[in-house]
Formats: sequence, C-alpha cells, structure tokens
Amino acid sequence: MFVTDTRLTQVHLLPRIAATFQVVIGLLLLTVGAANAQLFETKAQQAFMIDADSGTILIAKNADTSVPPASLAKLMTMEVVFDAIASGKASMNDTFKVSEYAWRTGGAPSRTSTMFAALNSEVRLEDLIQGVIVQSANDGCIIIAEGMAGSETAFSERMNSRAQALGMTRSRFVNSTGLPASGQVVTMRELVTLANHLWRDYPQFYKYYSQPEFTWNKITQRNRNPLLAMGIGADGLGTGFTEESGYAFVGSAARNDRRLFVALGGLTSDKERAEEARRIVEWGMTAFERAPLFAADTVVGRAKVFGGDKPSVELKAKGAVSIFLPQENRGKVVAHVVYNGPLTAPIVKGTPVGSLKVWVDQQLTQETPLFAAEDIGKGTLSQRARSAAEELAFGWLRDFL
Repeated sequence: MFVTDTRLTQVHLLPRIAATFQVVIGLLLLTVGAANAQLFETKAQQAFMIDADSGTILIAKNADTSVPPASLAKLMTMEVVFDAIASGKASMNDTFKVSEYAWRTGGAPSRTSTMFAALNSEVRLEDLIQGVIVQSANDGCIIIAEGMAGSETAFSERMNSRAQALGMTRSRFVNSTGLPASGQVVTMRELVTLANHLWRDYPQFYKYYSQPEFTWNKITQRNRNPLLAMGIGADGLGTGFTEESGYAFVGSAARNDRRLFVALGGLTSDKERAEEARRIVEWGMTAFERAPLFAADTVVGRAKVFGGDKPSVELKAKGAVSIFLPQENRGKVVAHVVYNGPLTAPIVKGTPVGSLKVWVDQQLTQETPLFAAEDIGKGTLSQRARSAAEELAFGWLRDFL
C-alpha cells in the first residue's frame, strides 16, 4: 500500500521463509517526494554516520572496508579498561609501572604521541586514561596493557574478545596503541558501533573525551579532536593517521536533542579531516527531519509460533520507532519484520525475537530490535499436532524461497 504523508500503513502478508531461515511477515511502505534520497558528497574514502536515538544510517560509503585503525584502536583499549572498572576488576586508583618497553616504544624516545611518563615511575590508572584519551598517548596504552594483562599481546586478546562481544566481527586488534602491525584492521561501521557503546554504557568515563587538555610530567597537551573547539556540539572521540590509509576520525556531537556518531577514513590531511568532519556533522544535524513509524507500545507485527497455545505472537519495539529522512528528496521507505522462525513455544514476554528492518531507496537504513509482547504457552496435543502438520507440509519451502 502506498501512502502520501508521513503515516506508515502495515500490510499483513502470508509468512515467507527465506533461504537464510529468516521470516519476513510484514511490509511497510512510504513514498514521499522524489525517488532518490539526498546524497552527501564526501572527500573521505570511507564514511559512516548514524543518528544515535533512532539508529538511522545517515551516510554509508565503503563503511565495511577494512583499514588500519591507527590511534583509533585506542577506543577499544579504553573499552577494555572501562569494562574492567565497571565490573570491579580494576580501579581508577590502581597504579602501573612504566616499563622500559613502554617508555621506548610509546614514550619520549619513540617520537610518537606520548604523555611523557617517566621510566620506572608509577602512574594511576585515571591519569593514564586521560593521557590516552586527551593526548593519544602510546606510552599510556602500553603501560595499561602491561599492568592489566602482563603484555600487549595478552591485552590485545582481551580487546578482540570485547570486540566480538560488541558484534565487531570485521575488526581485529594486535596492539593497544594502533601503531602499525600486520593484521590490525577496523571498519568505519564498527568504529561507530564502538563509539556509540562507549557513550551509552560508560557515561561516567565518556566525559574524558571532551576534556580540553591534560598535563603530565609538567607538559600540557591539548585534546587532538579538531571539532571540540568549533561550537557545534562535539564531545568526542578521537583521530588517527597512517601512511597506508590516510587521516581518520571518529566523533560524536549532540545538539537540539539529537546525537550523531560519525567515522571517516582516507582523508589527505589533518586540515581536510577537520573540515570534512565539521561539514558532515553540520549536514547530519540540519538536512534531516524525524518521521514516526510506530508509536510506543504499538504492535509492529506477528511471528509464527510452532507448538504454542496461539499460532503467532505479537511483536513490539521498546518505545516509539522513528526514522530520520532527508528534508528534500525523501524517497521510498520499505520496512520488514524479520525473525528466525518459526518460533518454538513456550515464549516469555519480553524475549528478543527479531527486528524491524527499514530500507530507504533499497538501502538498509535502520534496524530496530523487536520483542515478544505476550506470553505464549505450550499448546494442547491437538494444537501441537496442527503445528507439526503445517511444518511438515510447508517447512521444505525454506530451501527454495
């Protein structure tokens, strides 16, 4: 069904089981304006940006291309640290010794980004965190890695374990600093996932990303994030550079009750990086408007249930569902309810079931988790027999649809 305003009309379809064993049972369609969504031309070779609240993807350019992380690897180093503190395995008052390896590889002799920690000195974890975040200190990273895990190698294993837990399946870390190392890669999409996680799950630590400067060993260094002083609402996160992949940036900005996360890679200079980051944030803040899809507590769709006292279960999101669309040339929006199924009874209310996937002009733009909105008990013998008969009759279609 086609709709000419901002309302979405749900069309219930017969369940269709794809070869991936995903079931698409609902279709939402919205057509407003011209056929092609507004495009943003960026000089970055890779780019990815989302609206944090709705999860809307505002731009995606080579977002899944693997590139060296450079200093952006420090975002994962900090995630490991924050997770350890939050779980009680580490304390801000813990102190770690500056080894000769940390001093030579990441300290003053290295001529890389450093907090100038003195050889054989003891440094509090809170100071190391500020050195890493504000000054991009390589010595700070290595001191943390050795102090928490015994070696950089062991610490990088923790980084990879945490990355997998966050769904960062394309990223791999070899060291805590991001210094060049074979096999160390990230993607812009997964860096945005990581940045969003740092903001949402560690608000007590996220404040350090907007700290303007930090002094250690009587040396004051300013935060390397070029957007912090531009007055555009930026409050994080970091920069990176390698000869191989150019200048990169991961940032966040909050303004007018909105927050954006953006990752850019493949830029040619720090000046171009700063200007392109500012330009894309401004565009993301001003070129879109919110379009509601479902009000809070609205049934989004139903999922088929095998062997239950009901043949299907209602699905809801947690809260209202909306999407941000370009103010001009909105294009066509299509959404499907997708889940692995049929589901097996019993089902407890609140159980994660699937997702609402939204496409804008055939580009996957948003994915919202869906949950069972009711309890489904085990069916009677006759109900289970009916489910079994339906599965026997139609289950084979999975291999062909």
